[in-house]
Amino acid sequence: MSTGAAATSRPGPDPLPDPLPGPGSRERILARIRAAVADAPDAPEAARDYLDTHTPDARVIDLLAENLTDYRALVHRTDSDGLPALIARLLAERGARTVLVPPLLPARWLSALASVGTDLIRVEDDPHATARELDVVDSVITGCALAIAETGTLVLDAAPDQGRRRITLVPDHHICVVRIADQVVGSVPQAMPRLDPTRPLTWISGPSATSDIELDRVEGVHGPRTLEVILLSE
Repeated sequence: MSTGAAATSRPGPDPLPDPLPGPGSRERILARIRAAVADAPDAPEAARDYLDTHTPDARVIDLLAENLTDYRALVHRTDSDGLPALIARLLAERGARTVLVPPLLPARWLSALASVGTDLIRVEDDPHATARELDVVDSVITGCALAIAETGTLVLDAAPDQGRRRITLVPDHHICVVRIADQVVGSVPQAMPRLDPTRPLTWISGPSATSDIELDRVEGVHGPRTLEVILLSE
């Protein structure tokens, strides 16, 4: 015999009502849209006669430099003869001890390292390298596919002189060489036909940066903290 209080049963929640018969709101709305446009003519082709850039050719290089600087990239200008010494100086000023080099980076670009007494360890672009291993690399040097003046953007496409995407996202210092003669365009519409959409494209506008709701800027979160761009003339 139970000595406890008699259990009382409580009614459970009311069962959910069965859904209304027939289509739901989404289906009814889409059906009305289809009915409304059933007899509409085909949409005309989009007009393509708009300007593909707002920058005169004579201003493209200066505008690129201005916008890169505005994004807090460090911009340098040199010619082919001065490039090796400039790269050596930038690495020495950085205090770099290791530098990652893509497989087909022109050897001449690094030919002045020994002459300035920079004792660097050259790190090859190893496809098996982990993010932790890349994180201890001091600097990386690459070329690029294109640079866009109006947006201050570098585009990399993982060509042999640029290496895999992650080598430019993990090390903290990136030196990117841009050939003025054939790699600078005025605008994004000018860039798109020259890029291969099947390649892994990386679009870089300044060093990595983000900010919180109070707009406190933090650099180096999603990529290199320092981006140096060399505009190379012939």
